[in-house]
Amino acid sequence: MLAVTCGEPAGIGPEIALRAAWDMRDKADCVLIGDAALLRQTAAALNAAFGISIELDAIALDAWRQDGAALATGSGHLTVLDCPLATPAAAGQLDARNGMAVLQTLDIAIQGTLAACFDAIVTAPLQKSTINDAGVAFTGHTEYLAEQTGTPQVVMMLAGTPPASSGSALPYLRVALATTHLPLKDVPAAITEEGLALTLDILQHDLQRKFGLARPRILVTGLNPHAGESGYLGREEQDIIEPAIKAAQARGIDARGPYPADTLFQDKYLRDADCVLAMYHDQGLPVLKFATFGNGINVTLGLPVIRTSVDHGTALDLAAAGVGRADHQSMIAAIEAAAEMVAASKKPASQ
Repeated sequence: MLAVTCGEPAGIGPEIALRAAWDMRDKADCVLIGDAALLRQTAAALNAAFGISIELDAIALDAWRQDGAALATGSGHLTVLDCPLATPAAAGQLDARNGMAVLQTLDIAIQGTLAACFDAIVTAPLQKSTINDAGVAFTGHTEYLAEQTGTPQVVMMLAGTPPASSGSALPYLRVALATTHLPLKDVPAAITEEGLALTLDILQHDLQRKFGLARPRILVTGLNPHAGESGYLGREEQDIIEPAIKAAQARGIDARGPYPADTLFQDKYLRDADCVLAMYHDQGLPVLKFATFGNGINVTLGLPVIRTSVDHGTALDLAAAGVGRADHQSMIAAIEAAAEMVAASKKPASQ
């Protein structure tokens, strides 16, 4: 059973959450967390546009808190945990009054998963500015999930399958980040040997337990151009990254590098790799998103819960244009990945 948060109500989140959960209803029990009135309105528009028949059963939060069994689902309908908005949402128009309601959907998903009411969390995109404008300092799903679960360090990883049209022979591409949502000027100071050690440990553990990879191979990028050019373009590779890799190898982790990021992302290097660890957001993710955008997913590793998400934003312009224009394939991929990770995590470690 997956908790699916519907994200920013003025964006495409409600639409893609509904469509993906409905398409996947025979493969995963998705409980939508959002405003029931908005979701009913969106479902009616989707039914009319596509000739489908999405049916919703709404449950009040108080009723759910008293009886989690009320979330019993079935292939003929979708269950909604009703988190009413402060004010009706207008497609494409952000409203800070709804920021707290958006944050509440995430809180409910976290609380419910920690309490074993849900097996995993799948998140639709939200608008960080709406929550900040509501008075809550919020930098993103990844950081908030870490804070709310008391996790000292998490790892952001995007993954996906390059389409056949790309010409790539790679079956699956995973890119993890040593740092997440930081200004570029703050990145070098945030890369430490201790931090990289913990990141590599998290990658090793979760690639094994949540992805079923017995001995994952991790390729690590450098920070500087040409991986520092033997120290002439920076010493982070020699002083921090290389020692962290060697220490990880001594712990039994198959980590290699550091490699120049501008040449690493080629089939000949990646075909035998399970994951690339990039040093910062815009070093690794542009390549991943170029190769898989629309079919990729975001995964937060290191948490005590499983969490996946789409690889894109709220697309306010598409939402304002009306239902039927947003592509929900990334949301389908996020639901599929969450279900597969749940299954893999329940297998004995020897498997």
